This record gives sequence, C-alpha cells and structure tokens, in this order.
Amino acid sequence: MPETGAEEFETPWEYSLSIPDDLRAVTVSRRTVRLILTMHGLIGLVDTAELLATELVSNAVRHTKGPAALRVRWSAGVLRIGAWDADPEPPGPPGMPGMPESLAEAEEGRGLALVRACADLWGWQPLAREGSRGKYVWCDLVTV
Repeated sequence: MPETGAEEFETPWEYSLSIPDDLRAVTVSRRTVRLILTMHGLIGLVDTAELLATELVSNAVRHTKGPAALRVRWSAGVLRIGAWDADPEPPGPPGMPGMPESLAEAEEGRGLALVRACADLWGWQPLAREGSRGKYVWCDLVTV
C-alpha cells in the first residue's frame, strides 16, 4: 500500500461509478468503496462507508428502473457517499420508532433507517440534467 502523508487527507478527490440495473452492482459498489478508501488511507471509515454505499446503491437498483451511479467524495475531512438514480420521486421515509414490525426483523425497508443511524448527515435532492430526471441521495461521514 502506498504511504500517505497528511497532505493527501487535505486534497479533495472524487470517484464515480456507473451502475447498471443489476443487483450484482451492489457488491461491485461495496468492493469499490473499500478499495477507494483503502488506497486513500481511510481504513477507519471502510466498514461504515461500505454499509452506507450498499444501502444507497441497493435502493437505487431495487426501487427504480434504469441506470444509476455511485459517487464517493472526500473534502475537508468529510466523506460523502451518494447514489443517483433515474426516478425523481423522493426516497421512502426511513423506519420510525414504534413501527409494528421491528427493523431488525424486517426483510426490507431498513436501508434509509441504517443510513440515518450511521451517517452524520444525509439528504436527497431532485436532479434534472440534459433532459434526464432523477434524484441524488447522499450521506456524510465527518472525521474532523
């Protein structure tokens, strides 16, 4: 593994991965996040970042039709992980306390609840570019 100096942590970087409408893309995305963070010396963020990327990409692939993309960005001590998909509808609400079915036992519907619990901040925004519509769902892990 290359040696990393303090200046590398100060230099912003960004990666994007185009994702086909295929559930196997979730595994590819998770492994890509691990590789990116390992190469940048951010090992301490890998497990949480993998979980967050898995949930965001899984939602993009499972609940929308069409292409998607994963974006991983580092700037000023903040790791942002986001997933774009072609559906402009807002993401479903995360699981709320008092739901009849426990999130731990639920087969589906716990993705955004995990994102909310593990990320320092999360959100979404509608996107329209070059005739394409969709949304971008993101979350931040803050290290400073």
